[in-house]
Amino acid sequence: MRDLLSFFTVLPVRGTSLQQAAREVHLLPLVGIVTALPGVILLLSGYFVPAGVAATLALGAALVAAGMHHSDGILDVGDALMVRGTPERRREVLKDTRVGIGGIGALFLVYAPAAAALAALCAVSPVQAALGLLAGEVSARSAMLLTLAFGEPADPGSSSVPFVLALSGPHRIAGITLALLAPLPFMLPGGMPLALFAPPLVALISVRVADETFDGIGGDVVGATAEVCRTVVLVTLSAMM
Repeated sequence: MRDLLSFFTVLPVRGTSLQQAAREVHLLPLVGIVTALPGVILLLSGYFVPAGVAATLALGAALVAAGMHHSDGILDVGDALMVRGTPERRREVLKDTRVGIGGIGALFLVYAPAAAALAALCAVSPVQAALGLLAGEVSARSAMLLTLAFGEPADPGSSSVPFVLALSGPHRIAGITLALLAPLPFMLPGGMPLALFAPPLVALISVRVADETFDGIGGDVVGATAEVCRTVVLVTLSAMM
């Protein structure tokens, strides 16, 4: 897990390479437990501060714990989806460091519902909100893992290539199984049946959309998939309360 934590979090773990992190990618859902912990602590403050404040700070803490890497994926994919043209042209936009209105809009559409859903859960019970955040973070990494397992890189130089290759070997079945089961312990009883389907469904849609718009997946697509999945899980859990 050390290489995964170094690559996917801001923890002060020794640096690692893409190839080293890829060898452990089948354990990626477990990283969600680590990124959720700062937010869990803040959500428990919901007993003393307004639920909306606790939820917003908790979501922010989870994003910071992950280094905001996947937020950049939302910005890039949002801008690229707004472009009309060939997959090659859209992939060029993915690499553009400038931020357009498509990226800003995508950021709002992904994070505003997540914060609102987490606030709703916190208003009912900070403990349930903490479990919901854990479920969302683990599910987000599960969706990433499934996208890497079933997607094909659009570019041979993509950062997703080592992870896709690692999941074509002996760790494939273990990774897919963990991705499907890891969120289970943190699911709230009321929303469990629907929320458990979020990682595979979001990953399936992500792979399909990426194939049609970019000719395959890339690091930005995988990161954006994680953020969308977290939102889907939190909204589903809040709706079933």
